[in-house]
Amino acid sequence: MLHVLAQSNSNGGGGFGALIVLVVYLAIIVAVVAGMWKMFAKAGQPGWAAIVPIYNLFILLKIVGRPWWWLLLMFIPLVSIVVAVVVCIDLAKSFGKGVGYAIGLILLGFVFIPLLGFGDAQYQGPAAAGKQFL
Repeated sequence: MLHVLAQSNSNGGGGFGALIVLVVYLAIIVAVVAGMWKMFAKAGQPGWAAIVPIYNLFILLKIVGRPWWWLLLMFIPLVSIVVAVVVCIDLAKSFGKGVGYAIGLILLGFVFIPLLGFGDAQYQGPAAAGKQFL
């Protein structure tokens, strides 16, 4: 009997917790998209490109000064990780930030992308312009 009472009392809490997680998740997504939008605008690119899949990667590569064909590298397993790290480092440098900020972009992008977009960082130009890498 005690087991049945314990079961009946524990059925209602999961929905509320899931709702809280969903709201936080959606808030993070909105913050990242808004930060990317502002970041693109700071770099002189259309902000709406932040919401278009794959095209936003193309614009990101343009902002950091990497060639368009790096987009193809982003679809190769393991290679894409290396490319993403290099692009994060270039992105930080393109906005006048150092390697520490790049590490933040790599590990906590959902925090550092909105900081880059809404913060006082100014676009310095493509960090990788003229460099040959890979």
